[in-house]
Amino acid sequence: MLVSAKLSYLRISPRKARLVADLIRGKSVEQAQSILCFTIKRAASPILKLLNSAAANAKNNFHLDPKELYVAKIWVNEGATYKRVMPRARGSANELRKRTCHVDLILAKKGEKTVAVEEAKVVAKDEEAKEAKPAAEKNVRSAAKPKKAVSKEKTVKKSKKSKE
Repeated sequence: MLVSAKLSYLRISPRKARLVADLIRGKSVEQAQSILCFTIKRAASPILKLLNSAAANAKNNFHLDPKELYVAKIWVNEGATYKRVMPRARGSANELRKRTCHVDLILAKKGEKTVAVEEAKVVAKDEEAKEAKPAAEKNVRSAAKPKKAVSKEKTVKKSKKSKE
């Protein structure tokens, strides 16, 4: 049984949040909670809340014991970037990019094999690509046909007109 939780628009850059996410990937819920409690990074607190939320989802919605769960998948994707302007010398301005991220967390029972959501999407895309391939090949074949050669007479006539 897979239990998921999602955190959107976290006002921390994805690069910094990934450092914390890498610490708990594959760990049990209890171990991950203790790691996050003692991690001195700004992203640790929101990710700890997300982990606790996923554990509560497992307990209340699926009647699973959080002690038997582990962090099967956690990934941090880039969110919207807020753009602000900082005044600089001589009337110019610099753009500030305030980055956000989305954190997705999947918990699974220990000893249970997980099928990644991403892998399922990749398989679906491959199947669509196989179906669309013959149509794409037809377009390539039609585009590869040689163009009609321009006769020499026409080019000669044009050059005579240009000389006059």
